[in-house]
Amino acid sequence: MRTGATFDYVVIGGGSSGCALASRLSDDPTCRVLLLEAGSRDWSPYIHLPVCYYKTTKGPYTWGFHLASQAHQDGIAPVFTQARVLGGGSSINAQVYIRGTAADYDGWAGMGCPGWSYREVLPYFKRSEANERLAGEFHGIEGPLGVSDQRHTHPLSKAFVQACQDYGMPHNADFNGREQAGAGLYQVTNRNGRRCSAAVAYLGRARGRPNLSVRTGCLARRIVVENGRAAGVEYQAGKSCFTVRAQREVVLAAGAINSPKLLMLSGIGPARHLESHGIKPVADLPGVGRNLHDHLDIFMMYNVKTVESYDAYKRIHRQIWAGLQYALFRSGPVSATVVEGGAFWTTAGRSASPDLQFHFLAGTGIEAVTGDMSTGNGCTLNAYVLDPSSRGAVTLTSADPRAAPNIDPNFLAERDDLDRTVEAVRIGQEIMAQPSIARYIRDEFMPGRAVRTRADYEAYVRRESRSGYHPVGTCRMGQDDMAVVDPQLRVRGVEGLRVADASIMPRLVSGNTNAPSIMIGERAADFLRGNRSAVATAAACAR
Repeated sequence: MRTGATFDYVVIGGGSSGCALASRLSDDPTCRVLLLEAGSRDWSPYIHLPVCYYKTTKGPYTWGFHLASQAHQDGIAPVFTQARVLGGGSSINAQVYIRGTAADYDGWAGMGCPGWSYREVLPYFKRSEANERLAGEFHGIEGPLGVSDQRHTHPLSKAFVQACQDYGMPHNADFNGREQAGAGLYQVTNRNGRRCSAAVAYLGRARGRPNLSVRTGCLARRIVVENGRAAGVEYQAGKSCFTVRAQREVVLAAGAINSPKLLMLSGIGPARHLESHGIKPVADLPGVGRNLHDHLDIFMMYNVKTVESYDAYKRIHRQIWAGLQYALFRSGPVSATVVEGGAFWTTAGRSASPDLQFHFLAGTGIEAVTGDMSTGNGCTLNAYVLDPSSRGAVTLTSADPRAAPNIDPNFLAERDDLDRTVEAVRIGQEIMAQPSIARYIRDEFMPGRAVRTRADYEAYVRRESRSGYHPVGTCRMGQDDMAVVDPQLRVRGVEGLRVADASIMPRLVSGNTNAPSIMIGERAADFLRGNRSAVATAAACAR
């Protein structure tokens, strides 16, 4: 074991939150900050070309996880994509910029998380954002994160938005504004036709700072706890192990799967579970790894006619032409994000607040397809329930840091999740039957004509639905006995240790989780730097 340098802060995890946090901490030239990332640098051009996210989500920039056998999905154990590269999920995702609703964050505050209401987190969203079109009450224009309208939008995506209006939805030009309900085109985390990941946005602005060290290819093995305080981090780089010290604090930002895993490897978690793997408990926190929940994504797929979808660009000569257009003008299909059309709506008979989200893709091949029913020219509509009730857990399979944990979101454990997911499919089919898009549809091949009865729909949902890759909640924030961190993100029972990523969310937000994760990193930086407004707000509300 080699002893490395000493830093003021050691941040574990170079994902969306970790990049934002490390950059903001290093704004202070007197602070020495180390950012540790298990994956590689974001060198690949596939990361930076918007259309290529379908390659990065299935490539070497992931952990290669699978879910545990799902008890309520006929025992399937599908691939579970989690990023392992600088920038984290923001380097491989579909670049959709969604924050969630005001009710989401007000709900957090009501669940024992004072200081996290919408009024209090909105300034952090705005501080992070450089929106090319929107400003004012809800948007920022001077932040590091590029947010833009789509540079290239397929005609099918526009037809989808019109079909939603045929169905009865209002048009919504800003899902992150006053109201979320309706249909429109997503804004995306792009700048000048390129992906703007958290690494590009935040580490780009901090590049060259002598007080910020970014080390990739470094697998954190454990947090070193001495006398009840996080004193440093043990990590592995290649075949060698190193220990670095943290004079002020260690911050864990490894995501909803790896953050609880590393806490447990460090002796912080459910004592009996740790002991079963030969790990000596340092702090008995039963909530570590619990409360795992995620959006469960179901999809409908169609063959199209009279128009070429993005599937046409699977042919090499089309790729060459598209590549030339992008190289010369930074436009065309290569600048497309594929996931272009969106909608937020309600299941029948429920509240006015949306409980469903739709993503429209003017192509196929992103999702796994059963059978051979595609003509090679199609489109896909994804849908999921925004506020699932089912809860699962992340647990250790071994005390070996290289071993994957057991990841069990326990999808569809609650009947309400199944019922509403079935309703999501039916609503999606009704939208796709509307005149504006029906004129392009040749046939539906998933679910297809074989799915007719209620039992058929339920079987389809159980068989085909997969994670939306928005896991949260495994280091839940709160003030009760099952909470892992307090409202200032400090780990209970261990000094000098915080968690700052999607794992701290007590409940999923209504939408994609990249923007909220960046917000969490921004807010954590203020807590650590002693920003008076952030700390005072949380402290005053806690009294």
